[in-house]
Amino acid sequence: MKRFHFGLQKVLVLREYREQETKLELGRAIGALTQIEQRIQDLAAERIRIGHEQCSTGRGTAEIVAFDRYVQRLESAKNRLLEDAAQAKRKVEEDREVYLAASRDRKIIDKIREHQEEEYRQFQLGEETKMLDEVGSSRIQQRAREER
Repeated sequence: MKRFHFGLQKVLVLREYREQETKLELGRAIGALTQIEQRIQDLAAERIRIGHEQCSTGRGTAEIVAFDRYVQRLESAKNRLLEDAAQAKRKVEEDREVYLAASRDRKIIDKIREHQEEEYRQFQLGEETKMLDEVGSSRIQQRAREER
């Protein structure tokens, strides 16, 4: 039996490679977004810690001013991180769309391959059946000649 040959195998390999690359890019973008979100949470925890510390009694004017400046710095850092997070979310969505398109392209070639492979199997099965029928009918004819 002859082996199945898919004419678009090289295209399929390229599409699989592209899909894998876009999947890695999407993973990197999600990782960057996760890091930014973690830093935002860390800043929020620091802000809460500073708020509790600021409420303790016995603080001088200079310490209160320093606390306020530190809180302002934390707030501006949070605002920058929120902007970065918005950009990172856009990047994740763009990369997700690219990945989905690459995946869709690969799946199309996969479906074509599966369809051609099934046609090939059906053809081979038909050929085997014909061959077995010929062998069977030749044996029947041979027995009939022997009986005469």
